[in-house]
Amino acid sequence: MRDQITNRLRDTQPPADPVAAALAKLSPEIAQAWFTAPLESAAVLIPLLLRPDGMTVLLTRRTEHVKDHAGQISFPGGRAETTDNGPRDTALRETAEEIGIPPEDVRVIGYLDAYPVVTGYAVVPVVGMVDGSPDLVLDPIEVAEAFEVPLAFLLDEDNLARTTRTYKGVQFDTYEYLYDGHRIWGATAHIIRNFINIII
Repeated sequence: MRDQITNRLRDTQPPADPVAAALAKLSPEIAQAWFTAPLESAAVLIPLLLRPDGMTVLLTRRTEHVKDHAGQISFPGGRAETTDNGPRDTALRETAEEIGIPPEDVRVIGYLDAYPVVTGYAVVPVVGMVDGSPDLVLDPIEVAEAFEVPLAFLLDEDNLARTTRTYKGVQFDTYEYLYDGHRIWGATAHIIRNFINIII
């Protein structure tokens, strides 16, 4: 599976303009209803860990007092800073800050399409293999918990729930996973689904 993922993502590049790339995926109805202010560039890392029983995906649960996505399941990542040289730098910097994995322990293998998030961000997912068994150091302000989900669980269509939601008057289709008491939904579930569609 490691070689298959690497081969599928080998030629992917981050978008030159993440905001434009994210907005291009929206219908005019959703763009007008949900995004009344300019989006900000952001990036997340999809950390892949090699375990004896198979590959896993590392996720975090946000604390209850952060401004955006309180208590929700997410990938490590955040808003781009002016000192970042693209989404790769943003994702690796934020990962080091949030869960303590240093950039040199992550081998970036590719990128997914930019994804628009209703809190006002154009998020570029960066896919990276994490060397060894990392000693996580969680930022207590932002991260309440980090946990791993077997990739095999995410590949199993029986574990994917498709639902319909309404936000700001617009109905849309969305995804959801339930794993070990964790509800993985929203942008995180969509990014996972996009990742799965690319690697299978």
